[in-house]
Amino acid sequence: MACGTDHTAWRESTIDWIGSTWCRLLGAGDERDTAEDITHMTQVPNITLNTGAAMPQLGYGVFQVPADEVVAPVKSALEAGYRSIDTAAVYGNEEGVGRAIAESGIAREDLFVTTKLWNDKQGHDNALKAFDESLERLGLDYVDLYLIHWPVAAKDKYVDTWKAFQKLYDEGRAKAIGVSNFQVPHLQRLLDETDVVPAVNQIELHPNLPQAELRAFHAEHGIATEAWSPLGQGKGLLDDTTLASLGEKYGKSPAQIVLRWHLQLGNVVIPKSVTPSRIKENTEVFDFELADDDVAAITALRTDVRVGPDPDTFAAGA
Repeated sequence: MACGTDHTAWRESTIDWIGSTWCRLLGAGDERDTAEDITHMTQVPNITLNTGAAMPQLGYGVFQVPADEVVAPVKSALEAGYRSIDTAAVYGNEEGVGRAIAESGIAREDLFVTTKLWNDKQGHDNALKAFDESLERLGLDYVDLYLIHWPVAAKDKYVDTWKAFQKLYDEGRAKAIGVSNFQVPHLQRLLDETDVVPAVNQIELHPNLPQAELRAFHAEHGIATEAWSPLGQGKGLLDDTTLASLGEKYGKSPAQIVLRWHLQLGNVVIPKSVTPSRIKENTEVFDFELADDDVAAITALRTDVRVGPDPDTFAAGA
């Protein structure tokens, strides 16, 4: 099943890590303690990518988490039940993410690791070398998802870069490949000039920027929508009175209301926090469902104001 954007997609998700978690915990105590641990771990559903791979719908992002501070919050996320970790070469924290994964004791096949190619490494050969460097920093043999971080259209290298990504996918070292911050014309060019449809497009997406046109294009072509800054980077969105009212209605925080909105749209989300209690709170969004009218009310908060750069012009570091 390719990723869609209908409101019931979350119900059709599968849970594929619970069995391994049970086995791992079974050796840590008696059955009563194990059952209690399972109860308190969040069961994150998966979506199925166009490659057939399963991707957790809720992941943990490490944007702007310093390299010397990233290990502890990644460990907290894994302990809270996250199994998807999103990093990038430009974040400078791939090594710490890899250390946290290695020290977690969680089997590699139970994790979903994403990293991204930075702008100055675009181009076929540069991309292949940069991928090897990312793998080395992460201490992994493969990544589950490798993304072109920005199109940098002015440099006109993203098609050649994508062909290098296809090679990594064919070799099995990137189990899925995708893009980030690509607009419809960028995606259409990849479809026209290459043979592999991106599995994911990771884009800025939140109630102020719901990206309906781009999400519709994704749905038409079997591309999963992944939201970065799903909570608007704390720049006023969560203070909205609509979200406050809905929080009271459902007994949830405004952040949980927004995350639930994403999930019901079919988006993959990667909220970021370094606070253990907030990391855990962000997982507590699978025990309620927003009414259709409430989903519409949140979508109506659209202002089309970005908190990040314009993908059509952004070229930092290129």
